[in-house]
Amino acid sequence: VQLQASGGGLVQAGGSLRLSCAASGRTFSTYAMGWFRQTPGKEREFVARIRWSDGITFYTSSVRGRFTISRDNAKNTVYLQMNSLKLEDTAVYYCATDTARRSLYSDPKSYDYWGQGTQVTVSS
Repeated sequence: VQLQASGGGLVQAGGSLRLSCAASGRTFSTYAMGWFRQTPGKEREFVARIRWSDGITFYTSSVRGRFTISRDNAKNTVYLQMNSLKLEDTAVYYCATDTARRSLYSDPKSYDYWGQGTQVTVSS
């Protein structure tokens, strides 16, 4: 599975961005897809996850109500709509796939394939 993330950029606090992650290859093996983010010197942090079959979603508490994860099965693409962005949302955002139905959805080790990352910078 290959993942291509896009949509990052520079935005003012309070603004919005939409990230996209297009999957190709053995996409039929995808059970769920997730978004993580990472800042220098910190571990990769779980942001959101969506189950491919039924669209069930999970969010970390700091983004719940501001971010929305969605998917387009026909396009094998997952999106992360980010609204009301805050300075602390600045990070490199990564998409990833879980092909093995792992239950620890917030653990990066539960994901098999990763995109290259896209930078999101929120300015004051």
